[in-house]
Amino acid sequence: MSTFCKISTISVVFALTCLALSSPSAAFAQSEPARANSSGARASTSVTTPSRQAYSLSPDKLAKAIAFSRTRQILGLIGSLWGLAFLWLLLTSRAAATLATRIEALVKPCWLQGLLFFAALLVLMTLADLPVGWYGHRVSLAYGISVQSWGSWVSDLAKGLGLTLLFGAPLMLLFHWIVRRSPRRYWFWIWAVTLPLMVLSALGSPLLEPIFDRFDPLQKDHPALVAKLETVVHRTGTKIPPERMFLMQASLKSNGLNAYVSGIGATKRIVVWDTTAGRIPDDEVLFIFGHESGHYVLNHIPKELAWSAVGLFFLYWGCAGCAVWLVNRYGHRWGIAGDSAAAQGSGQASLYPRAGFVVLLFVVSVAGFVLEPVSNTFSRHFEHEADVYGQEAIHGLVADPQRTAVDAFNHLGEAWLEDPNPNLFLEFWTYSHPSTQHRAEFAAHYDPWKAGGEGKFFSK
Repeated sequence: MSTFCKISTISVVFALTCLALSSPSAAFAQSEPARANSSGARASTSVTTPSRQAYSLSPDKLAKAIAFSRTRQILGLIGSLWGLAFLWLLLTSRAAATLATRIEALVKPCWLQGLLFFAALLVLMTLADLPVGWYGHRVSLAYGISVQSWGSWVSDLAKGLGLTLLFGAPLMLLFHWIVRRSPRRYWFWIWAVTLPLMVLSALGSPLLEPIFDRFDPLQKDHPALVAKLETVVHRTGTKIPPERMFLMQASLKSNGLNAYVSGIGATKRIVVWDTTAGRIPDDEVLFIFGHESGHYVLNHIPKELAWSAVGLFFLYWGCAGCAVWLVNRYGHRWGIAGDSAAAQGSGQASLYPRAGFVVLLFVVSVAGFVLEPVSNTFSRHFEHEADVYGQEAIHGLVADPQRTAVDAFNHLGEAWLEDPNPNLFLEFWTYSHPSTQHRAEFAAHYDPWKAGGEGKFFSK
């Protein structure tokens, strides 16, 4: 998943912003998902003749891919629905209101009360997600996708939680303060704060990646690959020098293949997994890099930011109204007072009580789940454009751009056990990338230079 796919996650803005920052890699492959909005392969019950497809698997791997995809799909759906149900339970059981009351009795400064409440809320949300995450890792180990030890897995979980508390709790405190200061227009001010946060997420992601993985200079072990990548850099104009090309020690955790570009401006860099360099031909790595370069050259990140800004404006406005309706209807039942000083004179129910802010979290999370197909449709369009750009970028640099792209998709699909025949509805709803089969089929037939033609992005 590329960088611009991550910065548009709606619910991150309120509760999990730092989780987006703690998992910043911009993957070319549809990497292993932890939630339903991930871009991994999905379940399928139909099997077509592999020899007729651009992307195919051997019979034994096909059976494993279908079974693995089905399990991942179920886990993704369970994870998303359970996340929504957990927030709802915090409200209906009055657990959120009780937690706020006890913290208020424990400490006096208002800002400290809020910081502790939101920190506790984020810890509870992380713990609630733990069973699904644990089982997902167990499945990945069983199918040979992951090789990460349980100790390393727990360590990454703890690091992610630490970043969640470091960034997420103060951010939620800030948003809550905005709700208090502007009970009528808080959604607009939160929207205004969200926009620079999305930019900072893309800009700062390379700075946080070393917290989770080890990176070495790519030049150290793969100088020939660096020289080839520089030819693509020159052709695409991405201006990434060799000193910003890195080898990630992914083999400590995964058998998957990947290479990506992350960061913006001075933080922009190329990362190749050590499972990829030397395991697949360099020509295929060039195509993957060409794809990732396409996201930058075609301005996908600013375009995604612009679309997200427009969409979030209306989303926050709508969610603000829904949250007020819920508090008006169920607030007293949930232990949320509706007569605070912040609400008096505003003409609407108060979201100022901290438990009331959980209502807002719940509504935004529901909206994010329902609108997932919209963001994924935009993402698939950009990913397809990047595929076209990548294939054109290596034209003249490799012997057969079509074959190179098809082989790259086959190697990536096999490594991640992508189902060659995903369910079309699930692909529409949950895939942030086109399916591997669709990408390979397009690559196999894309030859704009035939009979002296020109590419869409490159004239030769």
